[in-house]
Amino acid sequence: MPIELKMPALSPTMEEGTLAKWLVKEGDTVSAGDLLAEIETDKATMEFEAVDEGTIAKIVVPEGTDGVKVGEVIAVIAGEGEDAGAAAQAPKAAKEPVAKEGGETGAGQPAKEEAAPTPKAEAKPAPQAAPKADTGDRVKASPLARRLAEQKGVDLSSLTGSGPGGRIVKADIDAATGAPKKAAAPAAAPAAAPTPAAAPVAALETEIPHEAIKLSNMRKTIARRLTESKQQIPHIYLTVDIQLDALLKLRSELNESLKGRGLKLSVNDMLIKALAVSLMEVPECNVSFAGDQLLKFQRADISVAVSIPNGLITPIIVGADTKALSAIATEMKDLAGRAKEGKLQPHEYQGGTASISNMGMFGIKAFDAVINPPQAMIMAIGAGEKRPYVVNDSLQIATVMSATGSFDHRAIDGADGAKLMQAFKRLVENPLGMLA
Repeated sequence: MPIELKMPALSPTMEEGTLAKWLVKEGDTVSAGDLLAEIETDKATMEFEAVDEGTIAKIVVPEGTDGVKVGEVIAVIAGEGEDAGAAAQAPKAAKEPVAKEGGETGAGQPAKEEAAPTPKAEAKPAPQAAPKADTGDRVKASPLARRLAEQKGVDLSSLTGSGPGGRIVKADIDAATGAPKKAAAPAAAPAAAPTPAAAPVAALETEIPHEAIKLSNMRKTIARRLTESKQQIPHIYLTVDIQLDALLKLRSELNESLKGRGLKLSVNDMLIKALAVSLMEVPECNVSFAGDQLLKFQRADISVAVSIPNGLITPIIVGADTKALSAIATEMKDLAGRAKEGKLQPHEYQGGTASISNMGMFGIKAFDAVINPPQAMIMAIGAGEKRPYVVNDSLQIATVMSATGSFDHRAIDGADGAKLMQAFKRLVENPLGMLA
């Protein structure tokens, strides 16, 4: 029986995508794990892998097509021993216009006589068995599930997949190893009020010379999520001025000692560490609002805002509170590089317990960042600049930056937010504390 390839949901927020490029053509033979296409999601351009083997009988959706809905058939694979030509007709047959009453088809043409077959006894459809993962070499599993299973020593053939068609997904691996499930986002909480549909934006008519640029899937998602954040989350902003001289001196000394390893720490690497340690010191801020629950996290996963050509993405430093600065620097360099190439995997940018956004390199003195739900806080970092500053009870010239924390006031009280800002300031001004 022909196998229909459907547009996959490559991220939890994905509703439609762009089929950017086919990596196979009709007539090609593919096996499980082969790359089939590049799909532009709301976050990145990702590769789509085959989970079955066979011959590409028909490419239904051509490359470059925008707005392909999740679940829509994009290609047909003929299984082993099947005629590829016959399999290619399967999607066409499903779309044949049905004859309407009065002897016309949906196109307004007279229906052929053979379109009205002699009534026969209606055959009852055979009951379908519950989807189950294949065994042996035919186990259906997502690429992420395969990697996790290999890392954790899980036998895929012993699991029953909960994904489409019995496909084994990450949740099945987590269930098999007893890993904690991800907390539901606030929008999924039963107590949350339904979000009103956004009013359509009227097309702007203007005589001013201009160029109309079509929004990418990423830009559409950024617009929707940030609008939801400002509409639904009561933001409270707290700002502190922080002296950077001690941190800059320590960074210089550490970089000198790391030369032999080819590593170089940035100021941002050290601020990521400082925020993570601060969140563990003030756990009331390492939380997420989930309707009638408050989720308190037991590690600090820091999402770091990275500007890319099509918008913004936030790769995550997992467990930043326990990682060495050298490890954070190495990981951040890799994540930022792959983010700009659009090659991050979903688990590398989805999640996180808090965010940091640094615009100091652009000379921005201070700004208020928008919270990235379901997180409850984000730290906005301004530029370090020479300013008059009181040091040891005397007015001196020091390198000072402004940091502004945006907090979800449903989950974090102002006093707790102030404690976090105080802890962050103390750690940056006395940076050896974050290394202890």
